[in-house]
Amino acid sequence: MTTVQQLLDAKSQNLYCAHPDDMVLDALKIMDKEEIGSVLIKEDEKLVGIFTERHYARKVFLKGRSSPKTPIRAVMKKSVICVTPEQTIEACMAIMTEKRILHLPVMRDEQLVGVISIGDIVKSIISEQQFTIEQLEHYISG
Repeated sequence: MTTVQQLLDAKSQNLYCAHPDDMVLDALKIMDKEEIGSVLIKEDEKLVGIFTERHYARKVFLKGRSSPKTPIRAVMKKSVICVTPEQTIEACMAIMTEKRILHLPVMRDEQLVGVISIGDIVKSIISEQQFTIEQLEHYISG
């Protein structure tokens, strides 16, 4: 079974973060520039929240708030569900499905070391399945 650490090793290690007092527009600019769906929110090097496209749609746009004038603190998700590098991607998929979330920060000894998305997990599972299919085809034809 693939672990979160193996998934992190295979992808970019860039972490995109903002401060809770930054404006929503700042987070949106990061997400647009980096083509990502979430920004981790850190204060004093501690993970204190996450801001996603879903938070923007539901807590800013639909409520008529102004992106340049709304601090992230007012709309971010504060209770962030995190995983460890040792967890399996299957366990992460179960968490994401149950909690209906698309991004999981990865923590090691209370330090933020990465973030994985549902897309990362699906890509990994498809790759594993393709490998298994190729092995079976080789076995059958061999």
